[in-house]
Amino acid sequence: MSISLIVILVIVIGLIASGVRILQEYERGVVFRLGNALPQVKGPGLNLIIPFGVDRLVKVDMRVVTLDVPSQEVITRDNVSVKVNAVIYFQVLNSRKAILEINNFLYATSQLAQTTLRSVCGQQELDYLLTEREKLNSDIQSVLDKHTDPWGIKVNLVEVKQIDLPQEMQRAMAKQAEAERDRRAKVIHAIGEEEAAEKLAAAATKMNQEPVSLQLRYLQTMAEIAASQNSNTTIVPLPMELAALLGNWADSNKAKS
Repeated sequence: MSISLIVILVIVIGLIASGVRILQEYERGVVFRLGNALPQVKGPGLNLIIPFGVDRLVKVDMRVVTLDVPSQEVITRDNVSVKVNAVIYFQVLNSRKAILEINNFLYATSQLAQTTLRSVCGQQELDYLLTEREKLNSDIQSVLDKHTDPWGIKVNLVEVKQIDLPQEMQRAMAKQAEAERDRRAKVIHAIGEEEAAEKLAAAATKMNQEPVSLQLRYLQTMAEIAASQNSNTTIVPLPMELAALLGNWADSNKAKS
């Protein structure tokens, strides 16, 4: 083989090698030919382009991106100043739009997430931010997804991580929670007293209708008193019939006198 043939072969191999691009499974390639974007997007594997500046391939990562939104100062609708931070999960669904429609879609999505977080949280009251976390996440995701759709980006999930309250607001909420616990304790105690009174009234009515049950209760009380005495003296209450008889006798004596 002549030297000239070897040189030509080396040049051809070099030209082919300079036009080889390898894309990973999670990557897509947008090809610009003389500045014009080709409609066909390159897929994973071995791809050939025209070298020497004719073709330029831009790789786009199609995996889900985790974006941490830094803490934002927010004034709620009821004029409470809070700091809110969040995390956003999004991915590129259309690599061609992500390159052609927006300059640096990662930075643009980050800035949009910050402004949207402030805007959505500022439209709500503090109680809503603290109690309706799922709805708040859904509202932010809906707004972000609407604005990033023309860029070929899908916002999959938004999670508000933390809401920092001012110290005076934390103390006020602690006092409110303590007052609420005291109120519940008093209500439960009152309900217990009411139920106990109803049970006692029902028991008294039952005993009044059945004197035998009253006598049995009398004997049970005597047994409990005898068992609980720690001294040699035992107090025996008078039967109800004897007490009534003595009362009638005393009344009759007063009448005679």
